[in-house]
Amino acid sequence: MKKFEVPNIYRSSFITAIKNKRKQDDKLKKDFTPTLLDLGDVQFYLARHFGFCYGVENAIEIAFKTIDENPGKRIFLLSEMIHNPQVNATLIERGVQFLQDTYGKQLIPFDSITSDDVVIIPAFGTTLDIEAMLNNKGIKTEKYNTTCPFVEKVWNRSEQIAAKGYSIVIHGKPKHEETRATFSHASSHTPTVIVNDMQETIALGKYITGEKDAHLFYDEFKGHYSEGFDIAKDLQRFGVVNQTTQLASDTQAIAEYFKDLITNYYNLTAETIGERFADTRDTLCYATNDNQTAVSGMLETEADLAIIVGGYNSSNTTHLVELCEEKLPVYFINSTDKILSATEIMHFNFHNKQEYVTKDFLPAKRPVKIMVSSGASCPDSLVEDVMDKLAEILNAREEFDNMKKKYA
Repeated sequence: MKKFEVPNIYRSSFITAIKNKRKQDDKLKKDFTPTLLDLGDVQFYLARHFGFCYGVENAIEIAFKTIDENPGKRIFLLSEMIHNPQVNATLIERGVQFLQDTYGKQLIPFDSITSDDVVIIPAFGTTLDIEAMLNNKGIKTEKYNTTCPFVEKVWNRSEQIAAKGYSIVIHGKPKHEETRATFSHASSHTPTVIVNDMQETIALGKYITGEKDAHLFYDEFKGHYSEGFDIAKDLQRFGVVNQTTQLASDTQAIAEYFKDLITNYYNLTAETIGERFADTRDTLCYATNDNQTAVSGMLETEADLAIIVGGYNSSNTTHLVELCEEKLPVYFINSTDKILSATEIMHFNFHNKQEYVTKDFLPAKRPVKIMVSSGASCPDSLVEDVMDKLAEILNAREEFDNMKKKYA
C-alpha cells in the first residue's frame, strides 16, 4: 500500500513500531486480539487496528502539499477535511479557511470565491452541484480533490448498478458530508433514498410490500429521497450502498433484511434474487471494517474500561464507542486535556451530543486494565499522548518510557 507524506506531528514512532510488528506477525490480518502493554500497575490493551486510514493520509498529504505549493494564495476547504480537531486546527493555523461547517451551513459565501483561489475538496467528497459551481468559477477542483478512493468506489458501484436498472438505497446519516455527496452522485443516475438505521429500513420495507400506504412515504422520508422518486415502482429493483464510516455490521444487516424481504415478497430463489436485488458487498470500507473488527476482538479480553480517542463529529469513531459501551465503561475523548486528573475525566456522550465529567473513572484496584483505540482520522501521536498521561497519573510513567525504548 502506498506510503504518504504526513507531518511528523501526527506520527508516533512507538505506535508505528507496534503496528509494524503486528503486520509482520499477522500478514493475513486474522489475529484481532489487542496488543498488551504491561506496565505493572497499568495494563494497556491496544486495538489491533486503529488510527489514520489510507483515505485520511491521502487527504492530509494533498492538503499540506497544496499549502506549500500555493504561497500567497487564499486556500479554502469546503468543510472539515477530516473529522479531527487537531488536524483541522493545524490547517487553520496554516491559513486555510473553511467555507462550510460539517452540516453544510455556509461560513464564507461562495460568491466571495474567485478563480485565483484554491479550494480543497475534503475526504468525504462533495455534491455534483457544488463541484459544478466551483468549476464554473474557474476553480480546478480535480487538482485539489482529497476525496477518499473508497468513497469514490461507492459512487462508482452506484453508477454501475444504476446502469443495470437498479435504484439505490444509501445506509447513512442524512446530514453527514459523505452521505450528502454519495446521495448527489447516486441520484444523478437513478432514484435514490437514504435510511439511517434498521428502524427506517423496516419502515421502508413496509412501503415495498404495500403494508403502508404509499402516500405516507413522502412525509416519513421527507428530504431523504431524490426528486421525482416514485415509491410505487422505484424500489422494485435496487441495491444498498453505504456511508463508508457506518458500522459495517449494520450495513450488512440492512442489506440482508432487504434481501430477505425481496426474496419472500417476490418468491425468489438464491439463483433469481439478482433480478430484484443487487449485490453491493464490495462497497464496505476496509479500514472501517478492520477498526470495528479490532475493537470487537479487543472486547473479548477482560478489562476495567475503554478509552476511545477521536473527533466528536467522527462517525467511524462514534461507532467504536458504540461497540465498547455494550461491554464496559467507555470514555470518548478528543484530547489529552479531557483527562482532568487521576480521578476525573471529561468525555463525550454521542447519544445527546454533550460532554460530561465522570469522577473516579479509574478503579482503585491494581493493575488497572485499560483498552485503547481511536478513529480513522485520529493521529497516532495523540493516542500515545493519551497513554502517556494515563501512565503518569497511575505512577507508571517510567515503565511506559522504558516500554517505548524497547520498541525504538
